Amino acid sequence: MGERCCAVVRVLVLQAAWALSGGQVRYSVPEEAKAGTVVGRLAQDLGLEAGEAEARRLRLVAQGRRASVEVSGASGALLVSSRLDREELCGKSAPCALRLEVLVERPLRVFHVQLEVTDINDNAPIFPAARKNLSIAESSLPASRFPLEGASDADIGANAQLSYTLSPSEHFSLDLQKSSERNLVPDLVLTKSLDRETIPVHRLLLTASDGGRPSLTGTMELVISVLDANDNAPQFNQSVYKVKLPESAEVGTFVARVNATDADEGINSEVTFTATSFIPPSGRDVISVNPNTGEIHLTAALDFEEVSIFDFRIEARDKGTPPLSGHCSVELEVLDVNDNAPEVWVTSLSVPVPEDASVGTVVALLSVSDRDSGANGRVRCWVWPASPFGLEATFAGSYSLVLREALDRERVSEYEVEVRAEDGGAPALRGRRGLRVAVSDVNDNAPAFAQAVYTVLARENNAAGAELARLWARDPDEAGNGRVSYSVWEGGVGGGWRPASSYVSVDAESGRLWALQPLDYEELQVLQFEVRAVDAGEPPLCGNATVQLFVLDENDNAPALLPPAGSAPEAGGVAGEAAAAAAGSVSVSGTLWAWAAWGAPAGQVVAKIRAVDADSGYNAWLRYELWEPRGKGPFRVGLYSGEVSTARALEEADGPRQRLLIVVRDHGEPARSATATLSVSLVEAAEAALAAAAGSSSSSSRSAAGAEMGAGAASAATNVWLVVAICAVSSLFLLAVVLYGASRWAPRAAVLSGPGPTTLVCASEVGSWSYSQRHSRSLCVADGAGKSDLMVFSPNFPPPPPGPAAKDTQPEPSALLDTVSGTALLASTLSLSLCPFSLIS
Repeated sequence: MGERCCAVVRVLVLQAAWALSGGQVRYSVPEEAKAGTVVGRLAQDLGLEAGEAEARRLRLVAQGRRASVEVSGASGALLVSSRLDREELCGKSAPCALRLEVLVERPLRVFHVQLEVTDINDNAPIFPAARKNLSIAESSLPASRFPLEGASDADIGANAQLSYTLSPSEHFSLDLQKSSERNLVPDLVLTKSLDRETIPVHRLLLTASDGGRPSLTGTMELVISVLDANDNAPQFNQSVYKVKLPESAEVGTFVARVNATDADEGINSEVTFTATSFIPPSGRDVISVNPNTGEIHLTAALDFEEVSIFDFRIEARDKGTPPLSGHCSVELEVLDVNDNAPEVWVTSLSVPVPEDASVGTVVALLSVSDRDSGANGRVRCWVWPASPFGLEATFAGSYSLVLREALDRERVSEYEVEVRAEDGGAPALRGRRGLRVAVSDVNDNAPAFAQAVYTVLARENNAAGAELARLWARDPDEAGNGRVSYSVWEGGVGGGWRPASSYVSVDAESGRLWALQPLDYEELQVLQFEVRAVDAGEPPLCGNATVQLFVLDENDNAPALLPPAGSAPEAGGVAGEAAAAAAGSVSVSGTLWAWAAWGAPAGQVVAKIRAVDADSGYNAWLRYELWEPRGKGPFRVGLYSGEVSTARALEEADGPRQRLLIVVRDHGEPARSATATLSVSLVEAAEAALAAAAGSSSSSSRSAAGAEMGAGAASAATNVWLVVAICAVSSLFLLAVVLYGASRWAPRAAVLSGPGPTTLVCASEVGSWSYSQRHSRSLCVADGAGKSDLMVFSPNFPPPPPGPAAKDTQPEPSALLDTVSGTALLASTLSLSLCPFSLIS
């Protein structure tokens, strides 16, 4: 037994080496090998290194029927896993070859292994019955032949080659005949005449032995009864009948008619027919014979794929006593019909397929088979729809479904693929197998905003946490690759040195833009920043959008009164003080003081109320109203200029002092206001000149002189002409000095430079205003700081030509003012306290 195993192993090794040279691994194993028997070192024969079989998951792919072998994960050897029965697997087919598919991963490869199961002599010959009764007339002549039913052996080859022996007998011997050049049929031959009276019954033992080593045997007992009389057996007109039928023949189809005659007369010549000795035995269920007519009909459907040839015998027996019989052979050949559609099996499916998979990636392995033969069994396969997959033949009946085009999950996320197979029969039959191939997502799309630039309008003084806008970016990827988070990207402009994240924030999940603090238009007019949308893919992709946040002004600032022009620090020195005195107004303890001479004509400006509003546009457009005294008083105030002038000529009846209450209002909704109190002292013209001269001599004594002027008027009158003369001379000298210095060193309007050409604009009562949302303006006064504003007044002169700088083309301030008679008014004009300027960019 050990030598036999060694021989088998050597044969296996030689066959494996030969198969590898041909591109296919082939092994052979005897049937009934024990579980665990090593068929071959598959991993080594496939060229895999030690341990690589388990790492690359070397395994078999099922082929629809149990293969009874498996691959050892540790060693990579092909082992017998369960009982191998060649007769169960292949029947009488020779050789018995099993086609196996072996898969390895990383990378995915398929190998084809052919396993031949060799026959061993494990089946003994079997007779149809353990006992056979024969009746032979004693009148039978020596050399008479009596056919016997042969035994059948499930093995093949030499193991199925049967020989027969008969127990010793002086009357009978055994002769073997070939049937259809395939089988040996034993015939019982009479060697000596029978004598029923001597031996009425003969009992013999027929033994069938196969050609195996050791040989197996089967026996059948022959019980021979010797009969008298009838000495002529029926004879067929031919010894062999050959019939061909398509496998599509219906049940009841006429097959053939056998004819036998008997030379006897009477009852001894009446013949009945029976079918015997079916090979294979299943033919008993397929064929029936009419016992009287000898007609053969089908009693079951034929199947070429199961049995292609039926061999059986027809026995014609007469009714004599004893009955005699004759025999003939019938060979029924089944013709193949295209009655089996191709079958498609999915042996391996690798899904989902990533959308960045390269062309040529194997998606699935398929096996296609057709049980028909010849042209009916030749199969062609294709994929429908053809794009983006295709089929590649890897071996006979094996195909790979591969990727032919690049995938895009955002366009198609799942494919319904159908593998179709068609045979070469007429008409052709088709088989199909549907596959659902899902495409998995990769992060190949960056988030994209609906707009590249978002314009957001927000009113100032909004509540902290108020929603300003909602931003949304679309990412067509799925799951984490399409989950977008938002953030404010630093780099905002418009808020000075403060970053954009100190003003606004964006919700990371919803994209809601909200304010971190109340916005102040006076601090911030435009904030430009970027919002970044980042997905959760690996690596993450991002998209940006620019947000332009415009703050809309609210009327949240009341007008603020400015001190007289002469008291401003930037007016400077003697010029500012002289201008204040000449204008006839000072500020004492929060009240503005002014002097006016009796007899002053109507329209003479005695003072100017100066105010500014931190708001812009319409909210910063101021108007001045005389609140007290109401009615027809001696004074009036300019609605938009704030200039206090005489409404008529001043008279002594107007009293020595007039108290004016002036309200400054803006145009906002609701309007905000401020109140100014102006005390106007009415004096003689000489006293007014004296007050002007005294005010110009010293800035420290100016306030006291104004406060005590009314009380000292009587004492000054005693020597009025002397004082007038002195003051006139001094005033003229000082006035000349002041005018000269003011004309050379008087400060120009402080303006803020900005991009583009500039235009200097002077406000007046007839000016017009405009509002711009996109361009900032600066409103300036000669003695005050500039402020951000959106209120613009049209100039009363043509704009400067392009080219030189704006400051070089501005006219002198005196040219922009209406001329007002009187020295005091001229001095106030030079102080620039009445003319606010604006820079238009």
